Amino acid sequence: MSPIISIAQVSKTYGTGFRALDTIDLEIRQGEIFALLGPNGAGKTTLIGLVCGIVRLDQGRITVAGHDILTNYRAVRGMIGLVPQELTTDAFETVWATVSFSRGLFGKPPDPAHIEKTLRALSLWDKKDSRIRTLSGGMKRRVMIAKALSHEPTVLFLDEPTAGVDVALRKDMWALVRKLRESGVTIVLTTHYIEEAEDMADRVGVISHGRIVLVEDKSALMKKLGKKELALELQAPLSRVPDALASYQLTLSPDGSTLNYVYNARETGSAVSSLLDDLGHAGIRLKDLHTKQSSLEDIFVSLVEEAQA
Repeated sequence: MSPIISIAQVSKTYGTGFRALDTIDLEIRQGEIFALLGPNGAGKTTLIGLVCGIVRLDQGRITVAGHDILTNYRAVRGMIGLVPQELTTDAFETVWATVSFSRGLFGKPPDPAHIEKTLRALSLWDKKDSRIRTLSGGMKRRVMIAKALSHEPTVLFLDEPTAGVDVALRKDMWALVRKLRESGVTIVLTTHYIEEAEDMADRVGVISHGRIVLVEDKSALMKKLGKKELALELQAPLSRVPDALASYQLTLSPDGSTLNYVYNARETGSAVSSLLDDLGHAGIRLKDLHTKQSSLEDIFVSLVEEAQA
């Protein structure tokens, strides 16, 4: 299947000389939720701005559903919905008016039923006649999402969509995102809440210093790069790790009651079996053991640190 978004050899240098993006190659699949992760200043917002036509393309080529963003700008922009980080709404307009106006900007005919459906999905229906300036920050964020969905886009960009949003609103938002994905809408999101990416995304891309560090299916990424930690609770505390177990690089808890063994999730169980055998030979008896799988956040931090090294 052809990608719905294709980014090839894209670079961006601002007038100050700052190179925000450096030779980016990336493809987004139709109907997926793609999480783009990276520290502040990594280039996430610049990349989104390029695809949406907000930032001028210096070098490379970007297509959306086969349409070049430069030569077929109008067609591309009509397919894209964008929820930016900044809250930019007309403070004196009502919710209904501003969302309806956004639909008209894309040349779409009035469709009150669609506007109502969108507002209800975002728990904004009871606020439809309220002026934007009277809303809370979380509600204003919902209005931004409603505006982005007003013209029924096939690609939705969410740039830090839950920043400043409380937990209840966040859950509603992600429920809507899942419904959109089920209807075939492609979702590209950036977020600082990595647990959201872990819960929502089909694939994950990591960007650092304007370069794509890695793109991988989320499950494969966690299986390939994730680490496991085996905690071995001891029947009797130790004062130090025996020399015979040095090759395992075990760490001992401060009270001497637990040994911790960190290993790659992709390793077979043979290393763990060997450790248990050697513990027995050393006369160390276990009371209990349990494992912990590294999270996507652990993997993200590790990848960024490697890229910055």
